Amino acid sequence: MAFGGFSKSTDPAPMAEINMIPLIDVMLVLLVIFIITAPLLTHSVKIDLPRASSNPNQTRPDHISLAIDAGGQVFWNGEPLAKSTLPARFEQAATINPQPELHIRADRTTHYQNVAEVMSMAARAGLARIGFITDPSQP
Repeated sequence: MAFGGFSKSTDPAPMAEINMIPLIDVMLVLLVIFIITAPLLTHSVKIDLPRASSNPNQTRPDHISLAIDAGGQVFWNGEPLAKSTLPARFEQAATINPQPELHIRADRTTHYQNVAEVMSMAARAGLARIGFITDPSQP
């Protein structure tokens, strides 16, 4: 690669121009690639699909509202329940298709241990969808 000019003077100076030939070669190759691949991206089969209107059948799973008060008392959909009967209830709920969602509503002063025990029982029984209900109001 020559850095000098073609003049036959005794003081050869460096060439101050950029060699554009490699840049043009690369751009032409990219242009050819895009010209070839662009029709392939828009290729589709034109068909006339039949038209029918129907409402999709969406089966929403039921939910289980589980409340835990400050004393650790558990309420299943509003009725008081002993913690010892929770595993059996969770196993029964896990067999329902579609599986219900477990909504846990715990009092602000409830010990985390009580909430963790309930979540652990639900997970062991096979309930996969567990959520927490909170109060959205700002203090």
